[in-house]
Amino acid sequence: MLSPKEPVEPQTPVKGARRASSRDSTHREDLRRGLGTFQRAFSLVSQRASNSWRSSRSLFRSLRLSLDDRPATVECQATAEPEPGHGPEVPSRVIAGVSRQSSTRVEPQELEPEAGKSVADLITERQLLAAFQQLQHLETQLLAEKASQTFEQDPTDFARRAMDVCLHYDGLAAEIRTIVRETLGPDGVDANALAELAHAVRAEEEAHPVSPANGDFLRTPRRWRQHWEDAVKRNAKERVQQAGAREAPEEGAESASSLARLLAELGGLVRRDLQKVRLEVQPAYAAAGFPAWETYLRAYHGAVAQRLQELAQDARGCEQLYILLDWAANVYGSPNFLGSPDLTLSTEPLPPLLAPDVWAKLESDYTSFLETKIASYLDNILQLEQSRWAAAEAPEVLQGRYHTPLSIDIHMLVAEHVKAARAISAELEATTLRICAQALGPFVSRFQKAFLESKAVNEPNLGANINACEELRTSLLARFSGAFVELEKPLVAATCFFQKQLLQGWQQDVKPLFRVLCTKDWLTEDPLQPLMEKVVAFASHLEHVEPLRAQEILQEVHRYVVREYLVQALRPRERFRGMERTTASQRMGLDAQTISDAFQGLGSEATWLGQAIPCVADILGETYKDNIQQHLEALIRSYPDIRRDHVLAILALRHLGHRQNQHLLQHAQDLLRASAQTGDSGTSGGHVLFAEIEVSTSMDVLVTCIWCPWT
Repeated sequence: MLSPKEPVEPQTPVKGARRASSRDSTHREDLRRGLGTFQRAFSLVSQRASNSWRSSRSLFRSLRLSLDDRPATVECQATAEPEPGHGPEVPSRVIAGVSRQSSTRVEPQELEPEAGKSVADLITERQLLAAFQQLQHLETQLLAEKASQTFEQDPTDFARRAMDVCLHYDGLAAEIRTIVRETLGPDGVDANALAELAHAVRAEEEAHPVSPANGDFLRTPRRWRQHWEDAVKRNAKERVQQAGAREAPEEGAESASSLARLLAELGGLVRRDLQKVRLEVQPAYAAAGFPAWETYLRAYHGAVAQRLQELAQDARGCEQLYILLDWAANVYGSPNFLGSPDLTLSTEPLPPLLAPDVWAKLESDYTSFLETKIASYLDNILQLEQSRWAAAEAPEVLQGRYHTPLSIDIHMLVAEHVKAARAISAELEATTLRICAQALGPFVSRFQKAFLESKAVNEPNLGANINACEELRTSLLARFSGAFVELEKPLVAATCFFQKQLLQGWQQDVKPLFRVLCTKDWLTEDPLQPLMEKVVAFASHLEHVEPLRAQEILQEVHRYVVREYLVQALRPRERFRGMERTTASQRMGLDAQTISDAFQGLGSEATWLGQAIPCVADILGETYKDNIQQHLEALIRSYPDIRRDHVLAILALRHLGHRQNQHLLQHAQDLLRASAQTGDSGTSGGHVLFAEIEVSTSMDVLVTCIWCPWT
């Protein structure tokens, strides 16, 4: 960043009297350049009188020596264009002093009116129009004398008088710049001085509309309007550079707050200055038709743009870059920047505050830092979750559901950065969404792995993680449509992972309870009760899980219970004959009713499971062998995923005759073939039951297969 210039303390003059401090800011180099310009003009005149050349050079040396001893700056504007923002400033007292000091040689008494005040006094009192009118009169008189060949014998006399006119013109121009510098100072706006300035500039433009064809430097346009505009630009630049100049550079997080304070001070200064211009300065210029508001507006806009670009070159870190982008887009770019709906920055299109390439680089640097920042935030979120797992903290129940801060933290992370980016531009918002989506995908996988390695794998925490994944999947995809499409797959996979972990833990807990089913003790006892108690206890956790996912899990529990029950029924450890088989059939029917009622009460919607156990029980206890075929048909229609091994195992429970087995097996085969032709040979509606049941090859099944070959 370029070092801001030392502040200039402008002072508003009191009409009729000038403060000495405003007369000390002149430049010796500008004086030499002004005298050099005049020397070239004088040399053209003196060519007509070569005999006087040595005396004229002696005159310039004496003048230069006398002026070099004084802190004065003058510039003859007849032939030299002023450098923008660096025009000379010649205080009136210096001009007066120069005129008086050289009076013995240059005859400055001609600049003194016979009655009234001198040009120098008029400039000192800021009666600029009157001063110009006198200068114009003297200029006209001097040119008339020149035309009458008054100076034919003494061209140095013309040179001395022309030099005084030039010096006073430059002094008047310097006074214009001084007035501009003091306009926005702490002493208030001198409306009379501004009006005088405007009238003098307009009068000079009318008096010198174009450069004379004969190259006469005295009638050359003085370009005071350009001097005025350059002075406005220079003053705006100086004031903008002063804003925050005392703000000490800092590093880290403090650097962002330091930059924010600097920009706040800059915005306040620009706001106050432009308000003063619009409400006080512009009306003073308006009478002369001066476009003060547009000129000041563009001057401050350019100065702010330069200062902001300097700050952008030194900006480091995500916070500083965003502060710059936000200030440019939302503070300076706000229609209420000037604090009043009646005052707006742009009465006409202004160039961009930052060049497109600078803006693009700021956004690019910001997004690069943002990627690292979001990854760091996600690491912190994971560490917080791991700390909670290590502390064995049970998840809270909020609004009836297990809750983990994971979802809220991620939502806040995404929403905060996306909202901030949206305030800058739509392009930056889209980029931020992409960064968030790309970072969240791997994070979900890391979260799964870290949780599985922890000692917190239990029903409440698993339920909380399922809820968090579902909240992220549904809300992020709904709120930011299209931006998180790629995130849906890892979130669904994570939800299924946690569901699987939840089911596996419960299945390992209840699996031993199935071993007592379909035994001799089972006929006289009720071993199903402990199992159903486990089911009810597990379902109480599902009440705090997202409803759709809870229903999926409950149906899977329902299916598991029915499937494991059939596994025990089709692979019995003991064989039932006679009355025992009838009792076993009745017992299976009661168990089927108990299971169905329990899951219906819990809210399971897997009604398709209700016929599996009753059909097997009916086949087992059917006293009329001819009715067995009807039960078998009902079973195959309800569960098309049943296979040959399952039918053989079921028939083996009955110990039917070989001919009867062959007939039933053939009929079952026909039904299965017909189901395959209609496309129902697989699972019915996505339901799987028998396909996951493996049947052991017992002796009874082997006997059934030998006597009843499957064709």
